[in-house]
Amino acid sequence: MEDERVAQQMPVEQLLCAQCWDTRPSFQRAVAYGVYQDELREMVHLLKYERVRSIAKPLGAMLANAIAMLHADAAQELLVIAVPLFPAKERQRGYNQAVLLADAALARLSVSQPTWILRATHGTLRRVRDTESQFALTPKGRSRNLQGAFAVQPDAPILGCEVLLIDDIYTTGATARECARVLLRAGASKVWVATLARAQTEMTARWSDSLG
Repeated sequence: MEDERVAQQMPVEQLLCAQCWDTRPSFQRAVAYGVYQDELREMVHLLKYERVRSIAKPLGAMLANAIAMLHADAAQELLVIAVPLFPAKERQRGYNQAVLLADAALARLSVSQPTWILRATHGTLRRVRDTESQFALTPKGRSRNLQGAFAVQPDAPILGCEVLLIDDIYTTGATARECARVLLRAGASKVWVATLARAQTEMTARWSDSLG
């Protein structure tokens, strides 16, 4: 029953970090299940670094709760794309944790949101340039580090489609911004973002459509 317990916890409100106040992001809205701390941080660490793949199922249930917050605003049919890893890094880890989380969340949502058509198309977006770790970089440094790192497959059928972008952690939003920019340039109509955790605990504010 542990899966049920964690899945029934309410996800956090959609929030914007201080950087997003300064520059309006290209994605429509970002949601996260919780703050990257305590038990959630430990569980993400097990999946991401200790290769405990089985934990993707309960984490995916949490992510599904966050995604459900988009139901009233997003289209009923969405292309779901996990943020890709650079191929060499994915081979080293053995999997992309964002893909595992996305697929587990979609399995959950197929039951809880049966009218929603969510199609996983993870191969649509590729990471074409290896980047240094984002951990020690400033927000501006993160953005520079990701320039030219992603590309959409030339034959990807995303023209006019709304996309749900999935990742494990939202830190400054640099990755989500760059992925959204590339997807929109390739023809996506809107990009929504859902992550399991968000790193910001301070200087956050609710998004308002009245912002310039």
